[in-house]
Amino acid sequence: MPDSYRRIEVEPLTPGIGATVHGVDLGTPLEDDVVEEIHDAWMRHLVLFMRDQHMSSERHLAFGRRFGELHIHPAAPYAHNEPALMVIHTDKDSHRNNGSGWHSDVSADEEPPLGSILHLHEVPSQGGDTLFANMYAAYESLSEPMRAFLDGLTARHESDYAGYYGDHPPQRDFPRASHPVVRTHPVTGRKALYVNAGFTRRIEGLSRAEGAALLGFLFEHVKNPAFQCRFRWEPYSLAMWDNRCVQHMAVWDYFPNTRSGFRVTVKGDRPYH
Repeated sequence: MPDSYRRIEVEPLTPGIGATVHGVDLGTPLEDDVVEEIHDAWMRHLVLFMRDQHMSSERHLAFGRRFGELHIHPAAPYAHNEPALMVIHTDKDSHRNNGSGWHSDVSADEEPPLGSILHLHEVPSQGGDTLFANMYAAYESLSEPMRAFLDGLTARHESDYAGYYGDHPPQRDFPRASHPVVRTHPVTGRKALYVNAGFTRRIEGLSRAEGAALLGFLFEHVKNPAFQCRFRWEPYSLAMWDNRCVQHMAVWDYFPNTRSGFRVTVKGDRPYH
């Protein structure tokens, strides 16, 4: 059953995460009430998808700015002399793909990104899906004693992009930060698990063995298909996800075919318990 909105149509993919938005043309400037409805749907469904969006890079950047100041990735290549326009590209010459493991984008920043907006122009005819996982559900499905234990913990997030993007020079130092293992979403007020295999290195205050065991359990826990939705890309599709309560993984099952586009990322704030 589609959600009830005045200016857009929102079709949920699952009850817990993901929805497709219809009736929006991102190639043109959007009125404030349309942006407000998109934001409301985003907070409700965690990740939104829009198909057949033929928009320029300028419009992509402008759309991202409707939700806040744009984030600059520490190391990724960018296009059109615009550091906020991150290049996402994999082809027959690639040795890796973007986002191949479960992660929340640049969680090692002191103020990790609020959300990411990916627009793919070229996609493989088969494969190349992205999986998204609901970290509210991952937290809420844990037992009450486990939730109580995790609520008071912090974890160290570290990044190392050395050689990750070839010879492209980094924009800034690789970030490192400590964040709550469970963060409270500043808009919804809900608690979400906030550790990920891509960046979380240790649990502070626990021994190395204790922390490794706990993180190993949590990293496996977030892979539960019951928390997930899966998006099959088409040319000029767009996905926007909330990094504060979503992890994602891009499946690299399409080599040697090409998958290419741009990502715009919105700045966030410091996570809190």
